[in-house]
Amino acid sequence: MIHVILPVGLLQCNCSIFGDEQTREAIVIDPGAEIEHIEQVLRDHSLKVKAIVITHGHIDHVAGAHKLRALTGAPVYLNDRDKELLDSLDIQAQWLGVDTPPKTEIDAEAGDGTVLQLGCATFNLMHTPGHTQGSISVWIPEENKLIAGDTLFRDSIGRTDLPGGNTRLILSSIKTRLFELPDHTLVIPGHGPNTTIGREKEQNPFLQNL
Repeated sequence: MIHVILPVGLLQCNCSIFGDEQTREAIVIDPGAEIEHIEQVLRDHSLKVKAIVITHGHIDHVAGAHKLRALTGAPVYLNDRDKELLDSLDIQAQWLGVDTPPKTEIDAEAGDGTVLQLGCATFNLMHTPGHTQGSISVWIPEENKLIAGDTLFRDSIGRTDLPGGNTRLILSSIKTRLFELPDHTLVIPGHGPNTTIGREKEQNPFLQNL
């Protein structure tokens, strides 16, 4: 499985591009910006996008989805509970002092239990609210990888002081969903370096009382 991680945009959101070597199909997760760089990766590997998955409705994760959808024709997945955030991109842009990006259409709900197939790999969408009401994580057991969005970071957790945030919920999501995965699971967070489930259980200062 091809997997390229591109830190994109002002806040260096980790955009994941997964590609199957046999079918040449791809799934792109969190195209927050710099679509030209994402396009280049797709061209370099001769990949055709079959799905665009957004882990939550914050501007740094979703700003490029409209353009990528227009270029590829691939459907966009977002949890319904974050559609209100998607409607407030203008306010979010003001927070960062950037131009408001065009709002993407949402073609399918990224509901809990939704499964997308890429070659032999299953992309399992897990509702992990707390950072936002509709935050999701993506568990790919065949690759032993978790795309955690802004729910879990190396030595930290997602902030909960923005609209839709809830500290109790994010801790519950981590404890009851993410910490149920194997300890050796590689975690690709929404920003910053990779980690593992086992490492965060042992060392994350926000999670020692779980």
